[in-house]
Amino acid sequence: MISHLNRSFVLLLGIILILSCEKEKNKRVLQFPKTDLAAQNMIPKPLKVITTEGGFALDQFTAIHTSETATGFIDVAGFLAEKIQAKTKLDLSVNGTPSENQEGVIYIHRSDSLEHDAPEAYQLYVTPDSVILNSNTPEGAFRGVQTLRQIISEVPNDTLAEYPVWTIPTGKIVDSPSFEYRGSMLDVARHFFSVEDVKKYIDLLAYYKYNVLHLHLSDDQGWRIEIKSWPKLTEVGGSTEVGGEAGGFYTQEDYKDLVAYAAKHHITIVPEIDMPGHTNAASVSYPFLNGNGKTPELYEGMRVGFSTFDTRKDTVYAFIDDVVGEIAALSPGPYFHIGGDESHVTKKSDYIHFVEKVEKIVQKHGKRMIGWDEIATAGIDSTAISQFWASKENAQLALDKGMKIIMSPAKKAYLDMQYDTLSKHGLHWAAYIPTDSAYIWTPEEYEGIPMEHILGLEAPLWSETISNIDELEYLAFPRAIGYAELSWTPKENRDWENYKVRLANQAPFLDRMNVKYYPSPLIDWKKSKFTYEEIKKD
Repeated sequence: MISHLNRSFVLLLGIILILSCEKEKNKRVLQFPKTDLAAQNMIPKPLKVITTEGGFALDQFTAIHTSETATGFIDVAGFLAEKIQAKTKLDLSVNGTPSENQEGVIYIHRSDSLEHDAPEAYQLYVTPDSVILNSNTPEGAFRGVQTLRQIISEVPNDTLAEYPVWTIPTGKIVDSPSFEYRGSMLDVARHFFSVEDVKKYIDLLAYYKYNVLHLHLSDDQGWRIEIKSWPKLTEVGGSTEVGGEAGGFYTQEDYKDLVAYAAKHHITIVPEIDMPGHTNAASVSYPFLNGNGKTPELYEGMRVGFSTFDTRKDTVYAFIDDVVGEIAALSPGPYFHIGGDESHVTKKSDYIHFVEKVEKIVQKHGKRMIGWDEIATAGIDSTAISQFWASKENAQLALDKGMKIIMSPAKKAYLDMQYDTLSKHGLHWAAYIPTDSAYIWTPEEYEGIPMEHILGLEAPLWSETISNIDELEYLAFPRAIGYAELSWTPKENRDWENYKVRLANQAPFLDRMNVKYYPSPLIDWKKSKFTYEEIKKD
């Protein structure tokens, strides 16, 4: 005989089942075409992709939820909502109260249960009812968000419902980067680029999972960051650029704005003050710095190697201490780049003396020193990082000292090299680098540098031949997209034939972002059916 309590329980269970069935009966049923997550145009290519051939409906009934207690995760969720709105015009709530007609949910979770334990690792599960993004860090969640952005259909499917539905293929993605340092350098010294230009570059780099933007802030032709203790650096040294234009500079507030914007995109800004060579703009501003025996004058050409600081003068190091101190205080990242390249008129002994003294200044201000590969000729310690751009011999010296190396070989990774003889912009002193050559090389094996000593890859963009954002984009894209994959995806997962198909399908995104990329004839670009102006009007 069933007791009164048991009868009540059975009755309650029956009501729940009836309500569940009623909700299930009322739930929309969308007939998705068969999908293939593995065929999506993800760059960089993830470590592992498993497809289940279904679809998740991203639409007006979708919401985003995340942990409000895990530091940084709600910011990542807000970023995703912002980007979904920009792409689809859908205004998705973040951690809002679920509505009765809510159907699909995107969860962004902090989780320690991942297949890979790297700081930027993430796992993405897409089912017909939910998208679950797991990572143990906000950085990893942010990288996963970029993958999610890439697998959302570019246009809505108008056959599934009477309202717009963007499809996301179902399946599982397990992902983690090969290298911890994945960067691009932008030379704002030869030609100055505005805060808004740099922010757009950050937007594009973040989409392809870069995590470093190295800013070349000083050179012979211009000084681009305000130093409050030495105001003539920008008043005088910031007044010119290659070709005689007006130049420009970042106030410290501008620079802090860039640092904060980069941080929102989980990108670290690495500031560079190039020295003891490439220092004419500084020496024109304060002539006591000059060590080449000639009266410094403002310079607007492209020649290198003629300038140097006076490396034996104590006041020069007092100046450097002030400069490094002010910039380091504005730069929360761990690195400070001292340049050190092409110091041709600096005596060898003076160069070594200089680099060793500046390393101590950088360390005093709590930063880890990076320099171009020439710095390895000095007696520096193993915490310094050598950026390999030209000399295998210097790279070997760095290895002998136990240093980490950033791979930036000019013959393979310089974004300012021309694509071919018909390129509108760029130089070719190192090589012509067409789109395929930029991708088909192996940083992990280049010049025999052991993988365990490679911190990562950086693609520098020197600006002698470019003066606006359109020209910048022409040189950077599509090659920067390939370098993103070389930095993230292990070599066994990289394949040119597969990559060029995925690259071709980046065209709608690049068009939507109004990127003036070089339309390489090697790629069968899948152009958007909408023009940028039409997208803007919409």
